[in-house]
Amino acid sequence: MQEIKSVYFVGAGGIGMSALERYFLHNGIFVGGYDRTPAELTERLREEGAQIHYEENIDLIPTECRDPQTTLVVYTPAIPAEHKELVWFRENGFEIQKRAQVLGTLTKQMKGLCVAGTHGKTSTTAMTAHLLHESHVGCNAFLGGITKNYGTNYLINPKSPFVVIEADEFDRSFHHLRPFASVITSTDADHLDIYGTEEAYLESFRHYTELIQPEGALIVHTDLKMKANPQEGVRVFSYSRTEGDFHAENLRIGNGHIVFDFVSPFENIKDVELGVPVSINIDNGIAAMALAQIAGAKAEEIRRGMLTFSGVDRRFDFKLKNDRIVFLSDYAHHPAEIKQSILSLREVFGGRKLSAIFQPHLFTRTRDFYKDFAASLSLLDEVVLTEIYPAREQPIPGVTSQLIFDNLRPDMEKHMVCKEELPNYVREHDFDVLVVLGAGNVDNYVPELTEILKKKYNC
Repeated sequence: MQEIKSVYFVGAGGIGMSALERYFLHNGIFVGGYDRTPAELTERLREEGAQIHYEENIDLIPTECRDPQTTLVVYTPAIPAEHKELVWFRENGFEIQKRAQVLGTLTKQMKGLCVAGTHGKTSTTAMTAHLLHESHVGCNAFLGGITKNYGTNYLINPKSPFVVIEADEFDRSFHHLRPFASVITSTDADHLDIYGTEEAYLESFRHYTELIQPEGALIVHTDLKMKANPQEGVRVFSYSRTEGDFHAENLRIGNGHIVFDFVSPFENIKDVELGVPVSINIDNGIAAMALAQIAGAKAEEIRRGMLTFSGVDRRFDFKLKNDRIVFLSDYAHHPAEIKQSILSLREVFGGRKLSAIFQPHLFTRTRDFYKDFAASLSLLDEVVLTEIYPAREQPIPGVTSQLIFDNLRPDMEKHMVCKEELPNYVREHDFDVLVVLGAGNVDNYVPELTEILKKKYNC
């Protein structure tokens, strides 16, 4: 292929896609694209120079993106193969790559610091990027969420050899990466519509460990079912909250603060305080600090970076926090992730009543894990279930939120509410600690719910 002058994104509004769009825009390359619906992110990209439209229409593809010799087409696996624009590009000889293939090219050109796992990826990746950005090492980063520190999911530093990337297992996308070092946070089975079985899911992670470059490093959580198979020359480390090569000691939790001593085979760091004090971030922070040390960040830089990390949109994203009401949004959408989210809130907020609004994400995930969802949600005092968010899927007969509802703990408070009725529901009921859980569009109601709760509790 000749020199790329333009890149066209099919699925331009995806959080991972948008980071790549910003990369190409920064490098002076024309960016065009399609997404199904306008959103704050796509409008920001348009303001930054991308030409994005919202109608599946070949005629709307910009002139700059119509030459197969100078245009690269990037798509997300969530886009159906019969998408009209994707078919047109395919039939006219364009080079078409998945988002992960483009990221894979970057990990061959730079030293990739990648974070894989069923859950914990985005927070750990964002923490790693922040630690390095705030250190003398610096980094480039393609993140799966908007960081509160920078208001973006893309960081650039031409002087740094490192690129921080979220390694997504969906559709085996992470097999395109060639990491210099990688963390694997968790391997709880997910995406069984793609993998079929838990064994195939674990095998996919095992293969991923084979892609780490010799002289690189693999950092795995002690709880993984997956058995790693790295190349000769790859250093292998373990981590967790309480044990492993990297772990925490002298843990202090109270008064809205979490402080611990970081134990490391490279250099211990005393009195690390979490900028986002929820207990799951102890594990995430340990993994991020391990990657930062491997990249060469210094102890004081790491300590300062952990304290100043402000979090990621929709990851333990506190909207209100006082003695009368705590309200937050969290992206957790897998049973194990939801369990960790609830346990983290329990640890920080003690005996306060804990309620959640949960929107299941995908019919297949609900079908495969409805009993596990119910078990995790039963750790709450109260749960409000909304209808399933379909994303890329068509409905499956008999698969609704009722499957989860019917398996919840019998003696808990539980309600089924259409998401459009959530504002009224919140107005009419009392809460102490309330979290909105899920990866779908229920988060769109969070600003309105925040205002309702502010008025209701005079804060």
